[in-house]
Amino acid sequence: MAKSSRHVVPYRRRREGKTNYRKRLNLLKSKKLRVVVRKTNKHMIAQLIKYHEDGDRVLVSAHSSELKKFGWEFATGNIPAAYLTGYLLGVRSLKKNFKEGILDIGLHPPVKKSRVFAALKGLIDAGMEIPHDAVVFPEEERILGKDIKSNGKDAAKIIEKVKEEIREKCLQ
Repeated sequence: MAKSSRHVVPYRRRREGKTNYRKRLNLLKSKKLRVVVRKTNKHMIAQLIKYHEDGDRVLVSAHSSELKKFGWEFATGNIPAAYLTGYLLGVRSLKKNFKEGILDIGLHPPVKKSRVFAALKGLIDAGMEIPHDAVVFPEEERILGKDIKSNGKDAAKIIEKVKEEIREKCLQ
């Protein structure tokens, strides 16, 4: 007769499909700050996170809905918005003297030329040092919004204007 069960119940976040603990442990072993990029249907979220025993601490954060304050007129869930969100996080991080990190995309599949890697491109262009391979970045036309059609407005000019606004307002 058995005296105890052999079945071990997995951690709650593993059961819910929210955390891959093996991947998380490898990221934490690097002892670098994690640049967490998450996408939703309508927005992009980018955060600079430091590990702490009581729970991770968010040091710097950027959300694509904040781009409206800088003059962004288009949707906040596309590749140019992801790029600008990463750029915003990069500028804010550099202002607080955080210069390097390691990309954490969580359970999102690492698809080349996706929104997650557009955000990474924004972080790199802002001046952060993150290990990467340039093959995964979207094409420059996609980042500059050449495929966005909107009432005769040039998305590339607006993106440059938003980048200047981010630099001006965040570095004051």
